[in-house]
Parts: sequence; C-alpha cells; structure tokens
Amino acid sequence: MGKRKGKKNQKKHSKGQGKRELEYKDDGQEYAQVTKMLGNGRVDVLCIDGIKRLGIIRGAMRNKIWITLSDVVLVGLRDFQDNKCDILLKYTSDEVRNLKAYNELPEGTSFTSQEEQQEEESIFDFDDI
Repeated sequence: MGKRKGKKNQKKHSKGQGKRELEYKDDGQEYAQVTKMLGNGRVDVLCIDGIKRLGIIRGAMRNKIWITLSDVVLVGLRDFQDNKCDILLKYTSDEVRNLKAYNELPEGTSFTSQEEQQEEESIFDFDDI
C-alpha cells in the first residue's frame, strides 16, 4: 500500500466543525441531559419537564458525534410514544452556557459536564497548599 500524498490526507482528517449557530427548541422538542448509557445507540435522558425517557441516537449521529454521560442534548418528542424520544443535537459546554444566559434553560437545572462535577466533588483543597 502506498502512502497518501497531497490533499487526500487533509480531506480524510479534516473535522469540518467550526462555530455553528445556536439552535433553540421548537414545538415537539425538549432539552435533556444524558443520565445513563444503555448501549446500541440508546441512552436514558432526563428532560427539563422532569420525565425520564429512553433516548435513541439517530443514525446520522451514531458514528460522527459521541454522546457521553451528562451531555446536554436536544431531543425530539414522539407523539405516539411518550416514554421515548430521538436525540437530534448534542450541545457543547459553551452552547450550554449560552442557553443558560439566554434563559432557555431554567436556573434551577443542574446541567453540568462530567469534568465540572468532578471538580466540585474533589476531596482535596489545593488552595491551602
């Protein structure tokens, strides 16, 4: 096998993800946080309305965007199944901060990333050292 030369290699490794426009929820959509990974493209999510639902990662997102525990996502609610929803979009931590700033996410919600939770639960206090 020969080595890739030229622009082919750049096309293979280019991410193509720059700044995107912030998407808000529409009718039939809700903000949610991933609470448990179930496997096979399925996750448990806790929606803002307080209902725990089975979230199904849509096919276009399965291999391109990795969803992990405590991610904030936009879900599409199903009319015919109230306990299931489809995951439409994953928000970055910057986008979550912007949603809170624009009062899209209520102030009482604790949508924090896994890194922020680990920092809060740290046993050691490094300020005293």
